[in-house]
Amino acid sequence: MQSFYGRESILLDLGSLWKKRVSSFVTCRGRRRVGKSTLIEKFAERSGARFIRIEGARPKEKMSNSDELANFAEQLSAATGAESSPPSNWLNAFLRLDGTIKDSERTVVLLDEVSWMAHYDLRFSSTLKIAWDGYFKKHPKLVFVACGSVSSWILENIIQDGSFYGRRSLDIVVPELPLAECVKFWGRAVSRIDRREIVDVLSVTGGIPRYLEEIDPGATANENIRRLAFRPKSVLREDFEEMFTDVITKLPSLTASVLRTLMEDARTVTEIASILKMEKNGHISGVLAQLEECGMVSSDEGRNPASGKTVREKHYRLCDNYTRFYLKYIEPVKKSIDAGAFAFGSLDELAGWESVMGLAFENLVVNNATQLIAPLGMGGAHIISCAPYRKSGKVDGGVQVDLLIQTQRAVYVVEAKRRREIGSEIVQEMENRVAKIPKRRGCSVRTAIVYEGHLAPIVEAEGYFDAIIPFRTLLGL
Repeated sequence: MQSFYGRESILLDLGSLWKKRVSSFVTCRGRRRVGKSTLIEKFAERSGARFIRIEGARPKEKMSNSDELANFAEQLSAATGAESSPPSNWLNAFLRLDGTIKDSERTVVLLDEVSWMAHYDLRFSSTLKIAWDGYFKKHPKLVFVACGSVSSWILENIIQDGSFYGRRSLDIVVPELPLAECVKFWGRAVSRIDRREIVDVLSVTGGIPRYLEEIDPGATANENIRRLAFRPKSVLREDFEEMFTDVITKLPSLTASVLRTLMEDARTVTEIASILKMEKNGHISGVLAQLEECGMVSSDEGRNPASGKTVREKHYRLCDNYTRFYLKYIEPVKKSIDAGAFAFGSLDELAGWESVMGLAFENLVVNNATQLIAPLGMGGAHIISCAPYRKSGKVDGGVQVDLLIQTQRAVYVVEAKRRREIGSEIVQEMENRVAKIPKRRGCSVRTAIVYEGHLAPIVEAEGYFDAIIPFRTLLGL
């Protein structure tokens, strides 16, 4: 089995299903490579349950529903000894699966990449509902999981489909791993590695287990990234195109264009439409919703710190560090990579490396914002908003804040800074930001910096920041 870290809270939620006296229907979704299948397999293993995993075959030209049914039967036969001949339709396939489940034995059934199974049959989800109601749900020790990377299919055909209301016991959205769990992929070597090397690798991979598994703890960040991204058939060279094909199925050209508008900054739908010279319409909103569902983009809604009301128009942020790295550094030279002709001496030689890594560092901090609650001293305060903040302004140039955390009585202005040397200028930069943030009466403003690099002693000595948090705190080091 793959390396497995974290996910304890999800495993607890899944484990609680065994306390029921009836079967459970679970949906599991999330970004490709985030470890959904491994999570369900680990759950079955820890439960001492029988595990039946059947994965849909990736749709290809000249394939048909018959091919998906044959693939289903072959995997079911290998896992259970059931008949291997192709069933005539999906109801017969599910009936064959039902015949392998024993009421006396804990069993976890995983239909993995379920949208691929359904690709050639529009009646698949309704047939699954019939099979659940008529057969599967009668097994008291069954946990039945429908899982896939095409999260939008699960959302539209199961979660939002009225025919499944009242049938699902749990909906799991598997996020990236927290930073402290990511560090475990370096094993015991982590104590000997310069922290900046770890930050560089995480800035490229984010908290995606499949990428982190490929790390060689004995190699430098330079060598790890070179091997993972800039060699023919390497995992980071190949994965974007596979993910794009597998997950983004509608308006692929527009989807790619929307992603590129978010490479350097978060944007509203209006801003994206303007950049693409398109009318503001449902196509862009639909693409963004799909990107958000598959884990590439985050909509940072937030609240207006002056009124406490939701901001008028959401900003969409490219929250997937790998996607930004791919679009910035891999895609432009992919032909050279495939020819084995791309080379560089060090990461610093890549154009705009420090700027791009600065954006990636902000992403790491924002994606792990909940880990800041304790070091910020927020205690049990009720958080009403936690998101980056942007305010346009023709007169003062507006303001951008990496992270604005709001409670009823306080606004926490958080700066995320990755720089080799961080001097006293950071204080003036923060003062300028704070001055431009609208404030409501009776609300305190607190300042914080999360940093990676050498922080000049004068920054702390000046006493301007209410909290100074080294990035190693989030890494658990």
